[in-house]
Amino acid sequence: MQEFERISISEISKEDMLMILEALEYTGKNTNIDTFISLKDSIVKELSELADSTEDEFIEYLRKAII
Repeated sequence: MQEFERISISEISKEDMLMILEALEYTGKNTNIDTFISLKDSIVKELSELADSTEDEFIEYLRKAII
């Protein structure tokens, strides 16, 4: 088996991404494990930079996209 230092996701639906982000936040809050919140924040930061938006704008974009 090959070892990877980083994994890239080339395509994922907006709905799935929002679900992942919300699951990380929920798990972090309900287990008091900050690593889950940190991971969520890191993903949102990276994606919002790619989208040339603020983090809040990006989350709102995902929410509106699935309504």
